[in-house]
Amino acid sequence: MSEQLTLPAEQRERAGKGASRELRRNGRVPAVIYGDKKEALSVHVEEKLLTRMLSTGHFMNSVIMIDAGGKPHRTLPKDVQFHPVSSRPIHVDFLRIGEHSQVHVNVPVHFTDEELSPGMKRGGVLNLVRHDLELICDAAEIPEQIEISLTGLDVGDSIHISNVTLPKGSKSAIDDRDFTIATIVAPSALKSEEGDSDEATEAGAVPVVGDEAAEGGEEA
Repeated sequence: MSEQLTLPAEQRERAGKGASRELRRNGRVPAVIYGDKKEALSVHVEEKLLTRMLSTGHFMNSVIMIDAGGKPHRTLPKDVQFHPVSSRPIHVDFLRIGEHSQVHVNVPVHFTDEELSPGMKRGGVLNLVRHDLELICDAAEIPEQIEISLTGLDVGDSIHISNVTLPKGSKSAIDDRDFTIATIVAPSALKSEEGDSDEATEAGAVPVVGDEAAEGGEEA
């Protein structure tokens, strides 16, 4: 289960671009908390702490408890805007959620048991079609990652969502098709060897002498 993080915040007294620029100069990041049929709340958070949370790799699928003036808000990050040059966070949107709300999250996939895959042992390459899965799950039970075993998979095999056992209480948000998550493809060296083998077979093939060849001999 993804951990719950706590992020202190202060309420914004002024809005507008000028006020936001001043906050950023002082090491703060403007943010807004919305949803749950309540009025949106404009706050600002410490940039250094926010950056550390972003570096964990699972910030976007973690429950963030925002402490704004002593009042806690259970939220889920929905969007982070970054400066196009410095890549510093410049604004964050947080969605209010209940303790057991059903939420949509993107959870990263992690592949295991590579040594038990015949295809990987032959030099096959794992081709990722999706790096994460869009899931619907309980806000209190958001998985940190989805582990997928490569046991028994050979070159040419594919992993579909139907092959994955999701954690209890989680389901795929895409339910209208059995989409592909990853495939094991042959490395270029293996393809080249197979191609050379086919060419050699064709070049060394002995023509079958049939009726036409016999008739040709009689005419000569």
